Order: sequence, then C-alpha cells, then structure tokens
Amino acid sequence: MNPLSNASAGVSTSLLEGFSLEMTGKDVAQLKDASETIPQGTRINVTFLGNENLQMRREASRAVKRLGFEPVPHISARRLGSQAEFEEFLAALQADGTSENAFTVGGDPAHPEGPYADSLALINSGLLKKYGVRHVSVSGYPEGHPDIADDTLWSALRDKDASLTAQNLEGSVVTQFGFDADPVLNWLERVRQEGITLPVRIGVPGPAGVRRLMAYATRFGVTTSASIAKKYGLSITNLMGTAGPDRFLRALTDGYDPARHGEVKVHFYTFGGLKATSEWVAQFRKETPA
Repeated sequence: MNPLSNASAGVSTSLLEGFSLEMTGKDVAQLKDASETIPQGTRINVTFLGNENLQMRREASRAVKRLGFEPVPHISARRLGSQAEFEEFLAALQADGTSENAFTVGGDPAHPEGPYADSLALINSGLLKKYGVRHVSVSGYPEGHPDIADDTLWSALRDKDASLTAQNLEGSVVTQFGFDADPVLNWLERVRQEGITLPVRIGVPGPAGVRRLMAYATRFGVTTSASIAKKYGLSITNLMGTAGPDRFLRALTDGYDPARHGEVKVHFYTFGGLKATSEWVAQFRKETPA
C-alpha cells in the first residue's frame, strides 16, 4: 500500500529541505539500517534519557558522525548530578569530534539532581562554548507545557536567545510535536513578534501506530482531543491503525509565510522507527512537487 494518503497531493516539500531526525542511544543498529535512505549531512538528535549512560550516548553520537550525519547530542539539565558530570560529558563529545552541536533541555525529573535547574542554566554556565559547542538548540512549545506557565516559557525563550547572542553562539529552536498546524503557525508568528530570530524546527510525529502516537502525546502534554485527532487523520476507534504526518505537513505548508514566520524546517520524532520515518520522507518527497 502506498504510504501516502491522497491528501498529500499538491503539497510542497520545501519545509522538508534539511529536515532533522531523533534517535535514542539504543537506536544505533536502526540508524545503520536506515542510513541509505537518509540524506548525508542530516542533523540527527541523540536523546539523553534516564536509562542511558554516558557510553551509550557517546557511541550513538559517534555512529551518527561515522555514517555521514550531523550529531546533535541532547543534554538534560536536571539529570546532571554535578558540574563535573556535565564537563565529563562535554569533554567526551569534544574528544570524539561530536561536540559542535548540542540540544539543551530541562529534562523529565521534577527536581534537579544537581546544580542545573533548566537549559538556560546550561547555556549561562559558559561550558558549552568552552568544550567546542558552536550551535545550541533549545525547546519550543507551540501548545504550551503542562507544568510551565506560558509567560514563563516566553521569558525563558527570550533569555536563551539573548544568552546565545551574547556568547556569539549559533542557535535554533526545536518544538515539541503536535497534531494541529494552527497553534504552531500562531506560535511562530508570536516568536517573531517577540524579536526572536532563531531558526525554528517544527516537531513532526513520524509515521507510527495510533496507539503509540497517543501514548507519546499524553506523556508530553500534547493536545489529543477528538477534533485535533480528526484534523490529523487519526481514527480514535481504530487504535491498531497507522498514521503518517502528511495532513499535518500539508496544513503547515499551506499556512507558512516566511515573511511572518521566519526560517522554518521540520524535525521528526521517530518513536523508535528511524527507517520507517526516513522511508516515509523519501517517498513523500518523491511523490509530491517541490
């Protein structure tokens, strides 16, 4: 069966130029298997999960580089127990030649395990630049965050932008994924109105089973109402079905205006399906006009 729905006809693939992907430390074998369908130089984010250790994260970033892609290792502020642990991780990345890019995030723990409460603390430490990081990505939340007030989110994003600029570091924003393009486009316009000029990568759910998509959405506080699911093409009554992001990308492309929204690309959350996502993107680009 063709992985694309009829809804994808006529969709421009311009936002897919330079797309990025996400993997965990356990996905090295999957990355090797998918490597032929991923364009060389693609940015691939490597997560910083609680059940992964330094060696796993390090090997994953090395594998990304070895296969011809650009590693973007995550650093979870609240998972770091000390400055020494932070520096150990950065030094390992630098030794491997994988420290040029990093994604800083507060992380899942409700309370910091060490001195870093959020990603801004990591940026303000000055250690990223010291260990060779040149480009820092930060989080964006078009649909808000279940535990953080909107005013706090906007203040934090402005502060991160200012700190990166002050340190002469390049930066970008990678958003949480969602199912509805409207809040994404509204959020992008607000970003530019706030004077934030950082390039933005919009989080997109890769093709996955509906049950898995819903589970991840609930975990990250993403809106999962029936109306939003319908917009995205999910069948709540058929949890065994599979959904791809073609409807979401069509709506995003239709509403995207570079003059109002600035520089935008997409970032795919693969949910453990690197090959399925990369094949979906390749097929989508092949069958839809640029």
